[in-house]
Amino acid sequence: MRSEIKHLKYMTKIKVLFVAALLIFCGVSAQEIVIDSTNVIQEPTLVKTDSVVVEQTFTRFKAEGVSAVVGEYVVLDSDIDKSYLELQQQGVSIKDVTRCQLLGKLMEDKLYAHHAKVDSLVVSDEEISARIEQQIAYITDQFGGDEAKVAEFYKKSSIEELRQELFETNKVIYLAGQMQQKVVENVEVTPEEVRQFFFDIPVDQRPVFSAEVEVAQILIEPIITDKAKQDVIDRLNEFRRDIVENGSSFATKAVLYSKDGSASKGGLIPGIRKNSPFAKEFKDVAFSLEEGEVSEPFETEFGYHIVTVDKVRGQEIDVRHIILFPEVTSEAVARARTKIDSIRTEITEGRLNFADAARQFSDETETRNNGGQLINPVSLDTKFDLTKMDPTLSAQVYNLEENEVSQVFSDRDYTGKTSFKILSVTSRQSEHTADFVSDYEKIQDLALKEKQIKAIEAWQNKKIKDTYISVNGDYLDCDFSSNWLKK
Repeated sequence: MRSEIKHLKYMTKIKVLFVAALLIFCGVSAQEIVIDSTNVIQEPTLVKTDSVVVEQTFTRFKAEGVSAVVGEYVVLDSDIDKSYLELQQQGVSIKDVTRCQLLGKLMEDKLYAHHAKVDSLVVSDEEISARIEQQIAYITDQFGGDEAKVAEFYKKSSIEELRQELFETNKVIYLAGQMQQKVVENVEVTPEEVRQFFFDIPVDQRPVFSAEVEVAQILIEPIITDKAKQDVIDRLNEFRRDIVENGSSFATKAVLYSKDGSASKGGLIPGIRKNSPFAKEFKDVAFSLEEGEVSEPFETEFGYHIVTVDKVRGQEIDVRHIILFPEVTSEAVARARTKIDSIRTEITEGRLNFADAARQFSDETETRNNGGQLINPVSLDTKFDLTKMDPTLSAQVYNLEENEVSQVFSDRDYTGKTSFKILSVTSRQSEHTADFVSDYEKIQDLALKEKQIKAIEAWQNKKIKDTYISVNGDYLDCDFSSNWLKK
């Protein structure tokens, strides 16, 4: 696992502050879409964080002044202000971060994007559009599903105007990301380079890796009866007949009866493409319909739907849908609780081990065949940094000893259905100073990052000489890590 490092003084020389930004494509921050100098959102004054609107505290250095030009791209002073805000929102201390450092980082981004175009790197419009729809959906959810409020907050006349500007900005970000990956794609480290990297670090400055755990779980869900499923299908068929035969409004039915966030908009989901991040069954049905046609009821992993196509626009369609969930009876919930209590007893009394119980009884298909082992969604391996994992999961396993079984926890999913789970820590490693043998993979990753950054610095120094660059006089005294002033 690529663990976060708590202390790594030795690596300050390779600009630890910006390692992630240099090597990983970062999307939009959780609370604010930051649009940079390619398409600037003018003078944001409010920031919405955890459903609270607070005043923006950063003062502009020079309102909409040009800080630098790199190739065909412009960096504005307001971009530096937004970078401060983005770092703060990501939990990074900005106390010792200077405007010169941030300007240097922004110029790096523009240098990548400029040479990506020069090298004819191509980005997929469909891939960008899919990401934008995820961004728009997230932002809209933060404003209670009100697209008008979103547009007003970002000082746009409509959500479509914001969507278009996000498209252009994301295209630049994708270009920069592709160029970065091209620069480092062939960089590798040998075992000898890893050994040299580690033993060159003074003993008292070696990294301290956070505590990590591996976690398994068994999930038991109440059984949904065939009758409950058929009742939902019958209800959707009633809606469909009323719409098709009696001319009732699909949108009105969605407002009154649909069980997801699109209900307030009459079930409307605009701009769906074949590669949009929706369930395959949903897209298959939607793209099989003519404009105005209403589907038969169908099932996805999220529930039971009927769908109609509102409008076809080339490769995109606007659809409306109604989604219902089968009813879960209190008796089914009680049976599920009794079942997991019984499984826990069998494990704690030694008649069954946790992994076998997960394979035999767990209703979670993603983990069942792996003995219930959870996968870290960030690193895609089985190890979780206790300081970075989901707070709810962390609280449930924090005090568990290795191989201890938790009490029974209950969860509610997006449909309101209750399920039950037990957890076990299958491996626990305490916070510790790096050890070359036991932490080899993490040390190898750090050595690779250092070598990649050196490759990036060499590429930058070469390309800076070949690229038109102009830096505003206010920044001529900056001590940039790269030769942006071409001295």
